[in-house]
Amino acid sequence: MMSTTPIVTEMQVIPVAGYDSMLMTLSGAHAPWFTRNIVIIKDNAGHTGIGEIHGGDYTCDALTSVIPLVVGQPIGKYRAILDSIHRASRKSDEDDGEGIQTLDISKLKFVVKAEWAIECALLDLLGQYLGLQMCELLGNGKQRDKVETLGYLFYVSDKEKAQDLPYIDESQSSDPWFRMRRREMLTPEQIVEQAQCLHEKYGFRNFKLKGGVLRGEEEMEAVRALKKAFPNGRINIDPNGAWSLQEAIELCKPMEDVLTYIEDPTGPEAGYSSREVMAEFKNAVKLPVATNMIATDWRQFYHAAALKSVDIVLADPHFWGFDGTIRMAQLLNDWGLTWGSHSNNHFDITLAAFAQVGAAAPGHPTALDTHWIWQDGQNLLKDAPQIVDGYLELSDKPGLGVTIDMDRVMEANRLYNSLSSHDRDDAMAMQYLIPNWKYDSKKPCLVR
Repeated sequence: MMSTTPIVTEMQVIPVAGYDSMLMTLSGAHAPWFTRNIVIIKDNAGHTGIGEIHGGDYTCDALTSVIPLVVGQPIGKYRAILDSIHRASRKSDEDDGEGIQTLDISKLKFVVKAEWAIECALLDLLGQYLGLQMCELLGNGKQRDKVETLGYLFYVSDKEKAQDLPYIDESQSSDPWFRMRRREMLTPEQIVEQAQCLHEKYGFRNFKLKGGVLRGEEEMEAVRALKKAFPNGRINIDPNGAWSLQEAIELCKPMEDVLTYIEDPTGPEAGYSSREVMAEFKNAVKLPVATNMIATDWRQFYHAAALKSVDIVLADPHFWGFDGTIRMAQLLNDWGLTWGSHSNNHFDITLAAFAQVGAAAPGHPTALDTHWIWQDGQNLLKDAPQIVDGYLELSDKPGLGVTIDMDRVMEANRLYNSLSSHDRDDAMAMQYLIPNWKYDSKKPCLVR
């Protein structure tokens, strides 16, 4: 009789929510909460596999609808399971194919692929069955034991100006970073203080500032102040395509000796796509260019590569899948380019997944993004990975290497169910700062 890997006996999809700060981006201000979807898959060997993906009812419904395609299948056929999901899915009528070239948050759900949470859970189960870390099942296997991460810096608005919104208050915390992350930080001095606090807590040496908030000149002042405070650090900024081509060139050319790379400096304009415009930027400015906006699938990447628009592709496994992001890392390494991973608000299940993906990526990846520092303490795991000395530590246990805490998951599910809306809305809090504020992909959020 042919032997087989364990069989999936159960799949659950649990939508969850956590608390956030009033972080500023081109899209506006983060709401007091963020949402995610947790996938839990069990097999007949007694193992439990887990995955985490972006939130919202659209993604939750998509995951729930494919449960019949997963239950009853051998975990070793995880590629065939994913293929069956892809063949059964269809493009949403709302999906115009533009992706997130202009950072339209309403379109993010079409870029994120819900099934990658299933892939993560199945790989977790397969690793447990084989007695191997998940990273050993990806690409060429484990390349490193720990993964370098960067300090992800944000401008933060004053939550007291949005008194009707229930932003979390950590002013009484004994942790200096936990106290700091919930208060206003809008000046270069405050951004440097933020970086110093993160350096002390997590050991970060490299930093990325989320731009697209203030005038470009003001944001570059903060970048220069960061470089002065951390002269040996790699300093980057991500305005999410907020600047025009001319503005991006004028802002970045004097920063060639300050910035390590520039992420998505400009977006589509004058009838040209972001890929074409960023190719022109690269002709004018001697800085490596990174993206998580203009190469979010293989077809987009083909055009970005053909135009030589980017040097660093931040291939988030939530966009690319675990197999896809490592395939991208292998290709970039072979071509002499650089791989990294973008991040969104997430719980520690995603942090564990980032550790596995980062451990399997070949070559010399750039330090990975993670929002975890802004959510740290809201654990859904009993053994959340730690960031020590600027490196995300990899569990030596098989599979994903972590244990879910169902009490915490159900607490986060209760918060989710208490919310009136589960979709991301960065415009809501902005109304307290600028009445009648509307998103504009070419205007930093506080420039109106």
